[in-house]
Amino acid sequence: MNRQAELRRLIASSQRMPIYRRTFAYFRPFLPQTLLALGLSLLGIALNLAKPWPIGVIVDRVIPQQTGIEWLPSLDKPTLILIFCAALIVIHFVAGLIGLATNYIFVKVGLEGLLRLRTELYAYLQSLPLKYHDTRRSSDSSFRVAYDSQALQTIYNKGFTNIFSSGLLLIGTFAIMVRIDWQLTLVSLSILPFVAWSIYYYGSRVRRESTLIQEQDSEVLSIVQEGLSSVRMVHAFGREEWEVQKFKSGAKRSLEAHLKLTWTNVLSALVVGTLMAAGTAGMYFVGFHHLLDNSLSLGKLTIFASYVAALYKPLEDLTYTAWALEGATAGAKRCFEVLDREDEVKDRPNAIEWTGGIREIAFRDVQFGYKDDRRILQNINLSITSDQTVAFVGGTGAGKSTLLSLVPRFYDPDAGAVLFNGRDLRDYTKKSIRSQISIVLQDTLLFSTTIRENIAYGRPEATDDEIIEAARRAQAHDFISALPEGYLSQVGERGGHLSVGQRQRIGIARAFLKNSPLLLLDEPTSALDPATEHAIMETIYELMEGRTTLIVTHRLSTIHGVDRIVVLKNGQVVEQGTGTDLLAAGGDYATLYKSADYAGT
Repeated sequence: MNRQAELRRLIASSQRMPIYRRTFAYFRPFLPQTLLALGLSLLGIALNLAKPWPIGVIVDRVIPQQTGIEWLPSLDKPTLILIFCAALIVIHFVAGLIGLATNYIFVKVGLEGLLRLRTELYAYLQSLPLKYHDTRRSSDSSFRVAYDSQALQTIYNKGFTNIFSSGLLLIGTFAIMVRIDWQLTLVSLSILPFVAWSIYYYGSRVRRESTLIQEQDSEVLSIVQEGLSSVRMVHAFGREEWEVQKFKSGAKRSLEAHLKLTWTNVLSALVVGTLMAAGTAGMYFVGFHHLLDNSLSLGKLTIFASYVAALYKPLEDLTYTAWALEGATAGAKRCFEVLDREDEVKDRPNAIEWTGGIREIAFRDVQFGYKDDRRILQNINLSITSDQTVAFVGGTGAGKSTLLSLVPRFYDPDAGAVLFNGRDLRDYTKKSIRSQISIVLQDTLLFSTTIRENIAYGRPEATDDEIIEAARRAQAHDFISALPEGYLSQVGERGGHLSVGQRQRIGIARAFLKNSPLLLLDEPTSALDPATEHAIMETIYELMEGRTTLIVTHRLSTIHGVDRIVVLKNGQVVEQGTGTDLLAAGGDYATLYKSADYAGT
């Protein structure tokens, strides 16, 4: 059993060391500041070691003497007491100033490193393919960026700076204590094996309970985020009480996890505090006997007692540092789990920039599935030439939107390839591909900022005149101008201050402003009423002019006259041609078109 416990300890230690090495890598750019702070720490430690001596000199040298002390013979006792008390104040003040500067530098560097990790973590999450985000709660990713990342600062400030300063103070204190009385020193240090056992025992508990807390807190954040983002549906179905109960259950589990860790911390503090009290009591017991046999002076015992307190303080700091590191390791591990995730849709080492100019888009034997055991697309072979408008239709789950998502490389095919101008899309950088594509979705995504910034999202450098012109072409200028603050009006979270049709027009204005050669439309009118749909489609037809356009829709009446219609069924192309030819063929398209739902009647 002991061998198994030792094996688990070694495995845990081997897992922690790479985390610590990766953590400190974020602080390499701040090495000069760190070295400055460490140098100041050395000076602060020296002053802290000098703190007990003024009182010791007064007790042993000033008070017993008839006239001052030999190296200050001309001063009387009251003056000497005043000098040494003033020296005590100066030592404390200077040590405090150095401690202030040191702590400020360490905290600043810790925050700078935290900023680097958070930025890298958020940027990497942004770059990961949709396949990653499809399988994870956004709240969990948010929790890792906002909260788990703080472990980096904890590891730096406690795991590095605390261990350095506390370790040196411990060594310096020990050296002085041995010179004063080695027997008292041994008695004072007799508690160390028990403190070490406490660190190991409670540290493993802290690590487990900290991991549980992070998981439970992430779950609570997920419940809150989902409940508030779906508040309209909650109200519509009268599920307010159920949502509150769900939140309460999650919050209660989080509370219980926090209480469990709190109990561990309190209990461990009690154990360590009792051990240190026992060490102090043992020191006084032996020390008073040394006073009685005149082998130790009262001043030396006073100094030694101060050093015992000074010894136990860094020892206590190191104990709590070990426990804090156990908790921080769990958070850092969750951050590095994201950074270690392989980007399945990454740029090839020799990827080139795509500068636009579409002669042909081709799908060659394309297969794709969100899960390995289920194919959504099977053996897709298509060719789309420049300036063509091609519509993809089919029943729910046929793979229409999935096929469209392969073009901007939201996903890469599991087999086969998507080709631009005869070259594999994966030979181009993702950024250059997406810079040449405009997308209008069924539910236009707006950010909680102004209308102007939402329209200019794809071209933030656009001028006001260009933004207004894009809004005019999208037939959005009139309703925007009627708003109290016009283009500076806030759209609310996810565009909640605007109607569905208004949001859609802003999305179209965004596409007009970007002015890309390739246009992707994914169910752009399915959420609109017939009158609004007709008006929006007029705008979309203008947007489509002079561009290669791929459109997914189940409103067949809106796309019947496009250049080509591709019918998908069970992830395969079953028909393609003009709307007239497909109706005449009497196949799947004709069945869909005659259906009231798909005809848009």
